[in-house]
Amino acid sequence: MSDTRHSFKEMCAKFDVTPRTLRYYEYIELLSPKRDGRARWYGPREVARMTLILRGRRWGFALEEIRQWLQIYEKEGTEAQMRSWVEQADRKLKELSHQRDQIDQAMVELRQTRDEVAKDLD
Repeated sequence: MSDTRHSFKEMCAKFDVTPRTLRYYEYIELLSPKRDGRARWYGPREVARMTLILRGRRWGFALEEIRQWLQIYEKEGTEAQMRSWVEQADRKLKELSHQRDQIDQAMVELRQTRDEVAKDLD
């Protein structure tokens, strides 16, 4: 087998995803492997897309956002895709910053309450 084609099982192992996840990404048209009977073959395009999908998920993007971003490449090319991604990344960074602020505040309140309760126990 050449390095440019991966079987279904190899893709699952390569990206540490379940078969169900990989099938779902195909179902929602994030991936489009070549078919040979019942066998699926994933080329460099699908490997690159899977890498981007998993990065997007790790950064908190919804699958629909990722799908739209990947479609921009298909319809408008790399530069348009990159511009869109920068805009989405800026929005996500603001959202994550807000979430971090909320977590920090919750931790301060939790520590204060914990300390008060611990003091009452002494």
